[in-house]
Amino acid sequence: MNTGSDETGEAAVAADAAKSESVLGSRAPEFIKARRMLHLSWQVGVFIVGLAVVGAGVIMLPLPGPGWLVIFGGMAIWATEFVWAQLVLRWTKRKVTEATQRALDPKVRRRNIILTTIGVVIIAVLVGIYVWKFGFEMPWKIKE
Repeated sequence: MNTGSDETGEAAVAADAAKSESVLGSRAPEFIKARRMLHLSWQVGVFIVGLAVVGAGVIMLPLPGPGWLVIFGGMAIWATEFVWAQLVLRWTKRKVTEATQRALDPKVRRRNIILTTIGVVIIAVLVGIYVWKFGFEMPWKIKE
């Protein structure tokens, strides 16, 4: 298939990734960056908002809610100002992309389907043995 590029597929993807990589650093408006105290106040505000969002995500991990999504949202808020957060988000995106590519590999998919099937069969056998031996009685009402 002709994509209109003379580059190979991997080279084209690498070139697109290099173009999409933004410059590290603050994304605050220029009038804020021009004044040191205002920029420092801006960074403190961004840090506090990001911390609140990440904290809410951590609370949502054991509770109902999209915990990891909220945590990554807080990291994205921090990434608007802090280089370390931008680097963490780049690393996370790279790892998620690699995991996605591994998961789409036909061999890995086949292995996962086989392991899931084996697990479901084992659980079904164990439930069948329990029901055969005890019926539908709850464990705390079993009398032998």
